[in-house]
Parts: sequence; C-alpha cells; structure tokens
Amino acid sequence: MSDSVVTTTDDLDVRLEKHRVELTGYCYRMLGSSFEAEDAVQDTMVRAWRNYEKFEGRSSLRSWLYRIATNVCLDMLTAGNKRARPVDLSDSTPLAQAALSPRADNTWLEPMPDARVLPAVADPAEAAVAKESVRLAFMAALQQLPPKQRAVLILREVLAWRANEVAELLGTSVASVNSALQRARATLAERDDKAADAAVSDPLDEEQRKLLERYVTAFEGYDMAALTALLHEDAIMTMPPFDLWLTGHDDITGFMTTIGSACEGSRLIPVQVNGLPGFAQYKPDPETGGYAPWAVQILEISDGGLTGFHFFLDTKRWFPLFDLPLHLDAESDEIEEGA
Repeated sequence: MSDSVVTTTDDLDVRLEKHRVELTGYCYRMLGSSFEAEDAVQDTMVRAWRNYEKFEGRSSLRSWLYRIATNVCLDMLTAGNKRARPVDLSDSTPLAQAALSPRADNTWLEPMPDARVLPAVADPAEAAVAKESVRLAFMAALQQLPPKQRAVLILREVLAWRANEVAELLGTSVASVNSALQRARATLAERDDKAADAAVSDPLDEEQRKLLERYVTAFEGYDMAALTALLHEDAIMTMPPFDLWLTGHDDITGFMTTIGSACEGSRLIPVQVNGLPGFAQYKPDPETGGYAPWAVQILEISDGGLTGFHFFLDTKRWFPLFDLPLHLDAESDEIEEGA
C-alpha cells in the first residue's frame, strides 16, 4: 500500500506512528526542549489526521509530515527564545563564589532519551551522524541560528535531504536553501565552544567502557582522588536549572565535598541520553532509608578522560521521561537500564 492510500482509521494511525520517533528527533533539534518537541509532534499528528483528506499524495506521507512539523516548530519559535547551556550564558564561577541561582525552565536545553529521538537504522555511519546531532554542544550551536536556517541545516546535513526537497518543503527556491545553508555553516564555524563534546565511539570502545566503570566506582564511592584522575584539567560541570558552572577538577571536586556533599553515597543507573553516556543518579533518602532521584547525568569523553559532566536536576520531569522509578529501595541490588 502506498503512502497516499489509507483505507481505515487504524491504518492511518499505524502509518503516522511509524514516523513519530524521527519527527520527535527533528522537533527536538529545532526546539531544544524534550517536552516541547513531543508537544510539537503530537500537534503534527493531530493536524495530519484532521487534514488527511486534503493530502493528495503529491509527496510522500513522510515529506508531508515533515512540512507540518516544520510549520509547527517555526510557529513555536516566533517568540525568539533560544535555549542554552549554563556555559553559553556566563563565565565559569570560582568555587569560592559558587551560589545556586536557578533560572526559568525555558532557559535551558533539555536532555532527551536516545530511544525517543533516534530511530533504528542499519547504516552505522547514519546512526553516528544522528547521535552527534543530538549532543549538547551541537544542540546549543543550533540554537544560535535563525529558525529557518536551523531547519535547513537539520534537513540538509543531519537528515540528508536534497536541496530541492528542502526548497519544496519550505516553499522557497533551491538558491535560497543553499544560501541559508552557507550562512548556517558560517555561524557554526565561528562559534568558540566552551564545552564541545568530543566524538564518542558507537558502540563504546573498551577504553571508554573502562573509563565509565571507573567513574561509577569513583562517584558511588565518593572518592575524589579517583574522580580527579578521570577528569581533564579543564573539565566542566553544569547543573541546570542553576546557572552556576564550574571548570577544573579542583573546583569540581571541591564543590562535591562542600555544597554538593549530600550526593555522597549515591547510586548510578546507566541511561542512553543525547547520544552520549549517561546515568540516572539517586542519592540517599534519609526519610525512607532508600534512594531518591537527584539528577540525570550526561558525560562527555575525550582522550581517555572526562571533559564534562552535566547534571539535570528537575527529577520530577526527567525521570518519568526516561521511564525511571522515583524511588529505589535500599536493598535493591540491580536496576534495569533506563530508556
């Protein structure tokens, strides 16, 4: 059956759902927000459902859905908000001046489980490009582009659409698409990224797996000497929704043993997040004797060490998104990996 022929309501539902993950990935790259991306995709599906009778099969169903999703995202971006990382908004703070000052939720780039935005593909090179395109540094760079340039760059360089396909989707000319792509590339090339995440093997190589094992041992044991040995001298630590960010292993471990000392005794559960290694962190809960959710961690690796780790602390939002429990019993020995 072709995309242009749907015989039943159930059949249309199935055909729309086949595109949900890739559309969520597209909207996430456009918007920088996990929940706004899922809202945008749901809006796209509703619009497609309501207007399917007007879809005449002049393009594929996939292309039509991308056109709808692009319009939804462009409408959502008219307010001009650019989501960011703490490193994009201020200079790093010395430990002696560290203060936890939150900013509004819509300030920050948000984490996203890989499974919600990265469809399964057979080509390893294609899978690698997809993972790189949802990493925090690339997502932050996208946020610096005007919305239509953002769409062009994602469609052309991440999703490998042809210029004429993008022109048709945006209702413009090939020359305009090519010009927008050149401007977008130039903007990204000019960025002096303070926290660019380096390439991570997919799957992780043996050295990287051992590094993560050492990290878990060091963090759960709260062994600052062992943790220092894993961190690059200019490693970065961020903690949205707080705008504070720290650089250098001395300030990072100093923070963890002072303001962050309540994290001692935590447990880490591996998750797949933003194309990078990550962990769900549970810290001891003195009221229950078990463990309470504290953060989704995203780790950046380069040259055999950690260049950055980022703690997303709004656990009431993030842990359900990753299908993670909101409590661990003290006697629980094993937890399955999150989504």
